[in-house]
Amino acid sequence: MEFKLVVGILAGVLTALATVPQVFKTIKTKKAKNVSLFMFLVLLAGNAIWCYYGILIMDWPIIITNAFSATMDILMLFLKYRYSDR
Repeated sequence: MEFKLVVGILAGVLTALATVPQVFKTIKTKKAKNVSLFMFLVLLAGNAIWCYYGILIMDWPIIITNAFSATMDILMLFLKYRYSDR
């Protein structure tokens, strides 16, 4: 495997995993009051566009990591709605 491909995959995986601790913490505490709705909306938009770009150039590492990230963003938005004070 080429070095630049390994670097790209590593960067994508680390970026995709960045929101996982927040998701787990929100599930554990059942609190999302201080989670930024706007941040996760912007992340979702960016990850969706990256995923679309990956599809356009048929780059599977870009598609997979950004699809995972978008899924985590959607989950976090759901948790924000579910556990926010109403």
